[in-house]
Amino acid sequence: MSKRDFYEVLGVSRGVDEKELKSAYRQLAKKYHPDTNAGDDSAEAKFKEVSEAYDILKDPQKRAAYDQFGHQAFEGGGGGPGGFGPEFSSSMSDIFEDLFGEFMGGGGGGARQRGGGRSSAQRGSDLRYNMEIELTEAYEGKAAQIRVPTSVRCDICEGSGSKPGSSPSTCSTCGGQGQVRAQQGFFTIQRTCPACHGRGQMITDPCADCSGQGRVTKDRTLSVNIPAGVEDGTRIRLSGEGEAGVRGGPAGDLYIFVSIRPHDFFQRDGADLFCRVPIAMTTAAMGGEIEVPTIDGKKVRVTIPDGTQTGKQFRLKTKGMPVLRSKQQGDLHIQVSVETPVNLTRRQKELLGEFEAESRDNSPQSAGFFSKAKAFWDGLGE
Repeated sequence: MSKRDFYEVLGVSRGVDEKELKSAYRQLAKKYHPDTNAGDDSAEAKFKEVSEAYDILKDPQKRAAYDQFGHQAFEGGGGGPGGFGPEFSSSMSDIFEDLFGEFMGGGGGGARQRGGGRSSAQRGSDLRYNMEIELTEAYEGKAAQIRVPTSVRCDICEGSGSKPGSSPSTCSTCGGQGQVRAQQGFFTIQRTCPACHGRGQMITDPCADCSGQGRVTKDRTLSVNIPAGVEDGTRIRLSGEGEAGVRGGPAGDLYIFVSIRPHDFFQRDGADLFCRVPIAMTTAAMGGEIEVPTIDGKKVRVTIPDGTQTGKQFRLKTKGMPVLRSKQQGDLHIQVSVETPVNLTRRQKELLGEFEAESRDNSPQSAGFFSKAKAFWDGLGE
């Protein structure tokens, strides 16, 4: 099954700017996030598709390659789900060299060492870490310690991959060029060297600790600052905290995806919070005051006017969530629900019966509804 166009996946045009692209991604990521669609395989697949599309299009170089070559620009390279991988830069170099190398007089492409060979260093892979926090932590912000299993530079060989005291040798198959050529009719085809995989060098005496990779797997403990006002689905990038590169290559990045657990009282919409509060029938009828909690753990008194109906909302300004990287703050919306009393005693029923007998125009909504219903039935009878 062929992949959908990345612009179509995000629902944007090809001329979309960075701000609109990010906005479209955030809306779709929030909609299809696995944490809000538990057990929905189709939503998870769409979330991965959206994440892959955004990761390509947000990067100017990857986007330019995609606009020119489509999905073929990333086949076999670093364009898998999420767009992470150490081979992206080298695969893109191969694509351009195969197309234009002979016409421009290029002999072999890629990063060069002094000896003319391709560099053996490769960038490390990007990593993803899922972090779940409480709504109160999103309100206050927090400094968190996380443990990430990752590849780090080998201290024994200092990332070279060779046993201390030795060094890599030039690949005999490609002569250190990282590529080999083959004549097919009138064309000369240039391909990545199958022996050294484009590195131009061979490890003849590998490091015993890392088996020639220049990196080993360890757990790393990192400090992460979660800013106040962070929203569900926010992605935080820690540059250079991903996997170490192969044979001394630069490290990848670590992406932290933040999800927020549902709260017992509050529901969030942007910077605003909503809280449903049940109140007694007598309080709704006669008025009074109630105490409601706020996200910062404090209490606030709300005056309930007499005759309050279910669904009535009261807005408490600046009692919501902080706006990310801003001094602004959202509001807290209290929605009351009038509770019908249950398990009445005989005396309570007698008192309510007396109240009903004395009632005249105390229930205008129900009186209006039933008068309209009577007119409707009378009309059917005629």
